[in-house]
Amino acid sequence: MISFKNDYSEGAHPRILKTLMETNLKQEEGYGLDSYSLEAARLIRDRIGREDVDVHFLSGGTQTNLIAISSFLRPHEAAIAAQTGHIFVHEAGAIESTGHKVLAVVTRDGKLAPEQIQPVLDFHTDEHMVKPRLVYLSNPTELGTVYSRQELEDLRSFCDEKGLLLYVDGARLGSALCVPETDLDLGSMAQLTDAFYIGGTKCGALIGEALVIRPPSLRQDFRFYMKQKGALLSKGRLLGIQFLELFRDDLYFELARHANRMAGRLKSAIEGVGFGFLADSPTNQIFPILPDSLIDELKKDFDFYTWSRVDDSHSSIRLVTSWATRQEDVAALIQAIETGRDLR
Repeated sequence: MISFKNDYSEGAHPRILKTLMETNLKQEEGYGLDSYSLEAARLIRDRIGREDVDVHFLSGGTQTNLIAISSFLRPHEAAIAAQTGHIFVHEAGAIESTGHKVLAVVTRDGKLAPEQIQPVLDFHTDEHMVKPRLVYLSNPTELGTVYSRQELEDLRSFCDEKGLLLYVDGARLGSALCVPETDLDLGSMAQLTDAFYIGGTKCGALIGEALVIRPPSLRQDFRFYMKQKGALLSKGRLLGIQFLELFRDDLYFELARHANRMAGRLKSAIEGVGFGFLADSPTNQIFPILPDSLIDELKKDFDFYTWSRVDDSHSSIRLVTSWATRQEDVAALIQAIETGRDLR
């Protein structure tokens, strides 16, 4: 069974495993104050191009979203997210469990824009309701779509005007920043958001996300929040070493570009067969719409999610490629789709 189910089925890039082994017996400070974590944070700040940000290493995306959003908001404040947003759909109510409501907005492509956020603000008018305070984005979105610099600039201006925080879930940020037509980089992400994270779990690391926080008011006491929520690891070196390897050169982006290329080959072949897509994703997640009969046939040899029902005889599936996806596995799936194209 060949898996296109997610981008965390494999372990870690061999270079990371090698460094973990080589540094295994070296004694270091704990709780993220080890030399590896400090150097990794410096490398990320250098890549961003500014010193006035804090970089914290956490173990996973849900944990990062939970701690960041709950620490940024006062008890009566809420987050706004697309109805497909991870914090609304796939985190078991983690944000709500801290007392912060998630206000969901219906979108066509998983992306939020100012004109979609304004009605939420218009509806929540007084102290009898929660107060919208934070706009949550994913880049790429849960549908694989990406934000342009202009779209983020528009959202930044809107949030500044309305007194809102702008936070970006970057579980697959490498994939978004390696789309050929993108005009965003880590520097512009820091410039245009209040906080965002760089996902390592889905880009070559065993575990780990790097949270970047810009405003001093949000940076204050953040390590206290991490400790209280169980995220201040005594062996924080485990996270620091991985990000040190990912960012000591261009490895992080090389791995993201590989995942995108593999998905691009699948996308081109599926388009060539004549099938459409649920969303126009240029990243490592694609959502082809296939006949149910073909989906059933593909599931005999390939693992993937059936995403949504499209009509009585067609569904969209999610195919995800990773930093470790093999070209021969992509070729095998393409051949299976081409062979089964008449199963309509």
